[in-house]
Amino acid sequence: MYSVKKLADERSLVLRLIDGDENAFCELYAAYKDRLLYFAMRFLKSKEYAEDVFQDTFAIIWQGRRFIDPDVSFSAYVHTIVRNRILNQLRTLEQHERLREHILSQAVDYSNDTKQEILFNDLRQLISRGLQLLTPRQREIFQMSREMQLSHKEIAEQLGLSVYTVQESISTSLKTLRDYLRKNTVTGVDAVLLLICLNAL
Repeated sequence: MYSVKKLADERSLVLRLIDGDENAFCELYAAYKDRLLYFAMRFLKSKEYAEDVFQDTFAIIWQGRRFIDPDVSFSAYVHTIVRNRILNQLRTLEQHERLREHILSQAVDYSNDTKQEILFNDLRQLISRGLQLLTPRQREIFQMSREMQLSHKEIAEQLGLSVYTVQESISTSLKTLRDYLRKNTVTGVDAVLLLICLNAL
């Protein structure tokens, strides 16, 4: 339970966030990260999916910062966004699983290894093409995050950027790749599988 002082301190950070203060954004980002990741993982059962939801949430917060009401609980505001993102993710996963099983069930002869190999090969090819849609800097940041497993802070330090710039770049890259996958695959493969396949490229 937040104390009156903590609530006042958080309201001060929110006011600075509304004015476009990146330091305030990073403080709120750090303050909420662990609890929101835990909250998301309870439903999604995956650290990668939970991190996607968390990153998307704070991208939404930054982009809509001017519309935040500082007199409304920031915690409730953040949790509402996260809850909606989780519900969207679960719906997409459920739809993908039903469609995937339907398509695979039509095959005359396939083994688990065969179907996994086919799915991953298709995804790898799609992802490789999708990565070409990113700017060179977006691609560099994205690959440092997904392939080299560097934290946002480590990437920011190596490239001389702010943590927010790194976070926003990754969020934008994920959206671009999700859109590309949805437009180019007949199996309805959701972009959450992108996180698994990128490590196999």
